[in-house]
Amino acid sequence: MKLWELLQPLLLIDLLFALVLGVLLFSRIKEARTLWLLRGYLFLVSFAWVVQRFGNLPITSKFIDAMVLACSLSLAILWQGELRRLMELLGTGRLAVLLGNPQREFRASASTVAQLADAAGRLSQSRRGALVVVDLGSDLRPEDFLYPGIPIDAQLSTELLLNLFASDTPLHDGAVLIKGNRILSAGVILPLSRQGISRYGTRHLAALGITERFDRCICVVVSEETGTLSLANQGRLERPITSSRLSDLLKELIGVSMGSTLQKNVVSSSTNTKTPTLSKLDTSSANRTTLSNPKSSKESS
Repeated sequence: MKLWELLQPLLLIDLLFALVLGVLLFSRIKEARTLWLLRGYLFLVSFAWVVQRFGNLPITSKFIDAMVLACSLSLAILWQGELRRLMELLGTGRLAVLLGNPQREFRASASTVAQLADAAGRLSQSRRGALVVVDLGSDLRPEDFLYPGIPIDAQLSTELLLNLFASDTPLHDGAVLIKGNRILSAGVILPLSRQGISRYGTRHLAALGITERFDRCICVVVSEETGTLSLANQGRLERPITSSRLSDLLKELIGVSMGSTLQKNVVSSSTNTKTPTLSKLDTSSANRTTLSNPKSSKESS
């Protein structure tokens, strides 16, 4: 077979689309074990394609097809949650979430992190249960919840969060949905997780359930019984944590080092670079005064 027959336009387009899909898959996967499984599966699929297209090996191709089918069923069982999430995103047309390009409305500021951590700390001290969902780019919609709650659409503030989770209000049992710097709704009922049913309460299971289905959202949980703080991310729960630790995790996950915060860092770094020169001048002038007047130095000592 000649080289020009191999380089057909349809074959090049096929390889290009396969390469793009592979890059998208590898860019979304962060765990090493999952990455190894996907590499092995893609290698097996590529080897089966090469044998079927360029080799006249019917027995070998049948054997490789059976291996690909068995591996596909195994991965479907292992990754049933991820595949369900993928089908939900494709069915609702949320291509921006699949491409990993969160919109501007999901970006939060440093004040949002500070107010959320402050409110969680106060709720923890008073032992008032709370559940806050922060949408980081999953584009959560009403059909993603068991009950979408009551629309709020207000600017995020510590006082508003404390009022929403007051024990004498009808919305304190549900979750509060935050997107960017705004509170979208309150009293939201989340789907529960099946893991750790005997270990965690309803709030923690709800936090695990929503973060299992959508990897670009986090949940802050305040236990009503003990007042401990927890943070759920990608189906994992970190507990107990302090309010300062919660603030650090929120800054790391939300990524508030943008815009004005960058400018503040630049200004602070420039001022910090200037202050040592001033201190050097001050110390040099002080040394000169002590040398010129040794009696004053002895009296001060």
